[in-house]
Amino acid sequence: MASLALSLLVLTTLALIVGAFWLWRRGGSRKQVTLMLVLAVVMAVNVAIWTLPGQSGQSLVSAAKE
Repeated sequence: MASLALSLLVLTTLALIVGAFWLWRRGGSRKQVTLMLVLAVVMAVNVAIWTLPGQSGQSLVSAAKE
């Protein structure tokens, strides 16, 4: 279940980046583009927190599976 959630987070992050670029090219609101990119960064950091191993050598995803 955790891998499904992480996959959706990654796909949503990519969609937000593409959508922000598309909106910026179409002359959309700069504030909205910035907020989309900030959300994409927050989601990417969240994925990194869950997947990168800690000091014990175990990631949160592998700990959740146990």
